[in-house]
Amino acid sequence: MKRNSVCAAALNCDDILHEILLRLPPSTISKLIIVSKRWLRVICSSSFRQCYLSKWGQSFRLLGFFVCNFLYLGRPRDGYRRPRWEPALPFLSTCKEGDDLKLSGILKHLGYFIDSSKGIILSGLHPKTYYVYNTVTKQKYQLPEPQQFYKTMCMALIVEEYLDGDACYKVIRARCECKLKERNTVSIETFSSKTGKWKQSTLMCSTSFSLHPRTAAMVVGGIVHWFAMWGKLAIYDPRLGDRYIALIKLPAGVLSNEHEESVLGESSDGLLQYGQSNNLGLEIWILEKEPRAHASIYCNCTHLKYKWILRWRLNFKTLWKQIPSLSTHSKETQILSFLPQNSTSIFIRSGWNIILCDLETKTVEIVNYQGRGASISWESSKVVPYFLPAWPHTSLVS
Repeated sequence: MKRNSVCAAALNCDDILHEILLRLPPSTISKLIIVSKRWLRVICSSSFRQCYLSKWGQSFRLLGFFVCNFLYLGRPRDGYRRPRWEPALPFLSTCKEGDDLKLSGILKHLGYFIDSSKGIILSGLHPKTYYVYNTVTKQKYQLPEPQQFYKTMCMALIVEEYLDGDACYKVIRARCECKLKERNTVSIETFSSKTGKWKQSTLMCSTSFSLHPRTAAMVVGGIVHWFAMWGKLAIYDPRLGDRYIALIKLPAGVLSNEHEESVLGESSDGLLQYGQSNNLGLEIWILEKEPRAHASIYCNCTHLKYKWILRWRLNFKTLWKQIPSLSTHSKETQILSFLPQNSTSIFIRSGWNIILCDLETKTVEIVNYQGRGASISWESSKVVPYFLPAWPHTSLVS
């Protein structure tokens, strides 16, 4: 009896319960929220979540795929118009949660898809109207109208730490020059959810460059990575208040030398991943950073030396042997997207089929989704997987 009372007293202490739960694997922790309201409150608290994820890492669950047709973005008044029967924000659901999101009707009020990160959706209508939608809390926020007019642009969504369930985020609009002019600066506007305002600034680079229009940046560890013209990658670190951009050349592949598609992602060890493909196969690199002599660990991205390391090479013939029906779409096979914080899996498109490929075992499986994939203009569209962080949420946590 005495031992039982000691155990009960220990479990009634939040600090002790906190330490016990930290030692349980991710496959178990989400099941324990049904033990009691107290356990639910502790597990869903922001303090426990941050400690747990720093030890075990974040896992994600796939809800589906967003489709954004480039033909409708930034079009002139007499340009190509979206048919009324076609939704502005098509969504290919892969599970019940995805079905619920689609049936909720919220996607009809968000405009076109731009980007997503950690479950937060950035959407809108260029160049003035933008929305941020939190699928977990079901909160929609319309950003104030930007101060600067950019005819063509690329964007970035940075989702920072969560404070008591509220997502802190930044949205960056970067101007893209259509004409090939010798410029070493770029104008950007940054919206911060903490201030509720846009702030204009100018970024500088040591050489002339131009960002690739109508693309979304890949943010890894708070650092923004944009595709630039002429086979370059632009790197910007907004955390230090610096206004400098580093420019590095993208790697040249062997199998995918004349590539037709390229994507960016984050590896499981927190590095930038770059993948490119043609109709023969794909290659994937990671970007390693080597600080220069006498450089501080807090130095900006221009004071670092970068090196591409080839991590994977895959011939698409491997896929066709496992699923012979894909060989009829051999000329349409291409890399589609990375999975979040994942170094061993990737999405590939073959015709209107979406395939999940394990790069270690070279095994593939077709991803089943709800939607008219055959009606999508794949060549003019961006198809992006939408993931939610796999972590329980409750309104009991204030």
